[in-house]
Amino acid sequence: MEIKEYYTLVENSIKALGVDPNACKGEKEGQYNLKKGGASVWIDIFDSQINSRPYFQVMSPMLQIPQSNREAFFQDLLEINYELYSVAMVKFKDWIYLKFVRECEGLSQIEVDTAIDRVGFYSDDFYKKLSFKYKNDLAAPGANTDK
Repeated sequence: MEIKEYYTLVENSIKALGVDPNACKGEKEGQYNLKKGGASVWIDIFDSQINSRPYFQVMSPMLQIPQSNREAFFQDLLEINYELYSVAMVKFKDWIYLKFVRECEGLSQIEVDTAIDRVGFYSDDFYKKLSFKYKNDLAAPGANTDK
């Protein structure tokens, strides 16, 4: 399958959510940015520079790492990760993201739908739980969520 055919799978999922895919296209071809519940969801179809294969990725910036109680925070993330299906909480710089990534080969519409739904749901749900638990340790709201 050509890489642009995978864009169609993503755009079908976005349409099923009642959103116009053209309204949420990112800076580069194959990138989409949308909201799922209260979560920002970033979707990418991209060619890997390592092995020249296309990949499908769904990410959501969940929350900034707390300024204090970090050991307990990371312990909670590890315990939550154990219970997650097909996604993981990952650290990049000083942010925690929910991330799903796989090769595009064999990718189906249902898997695209499920990945977008799962990342958005988990990010929204665990943001609420963790931000409440660590509310006194987190930076002020409105911090930058750039990749």
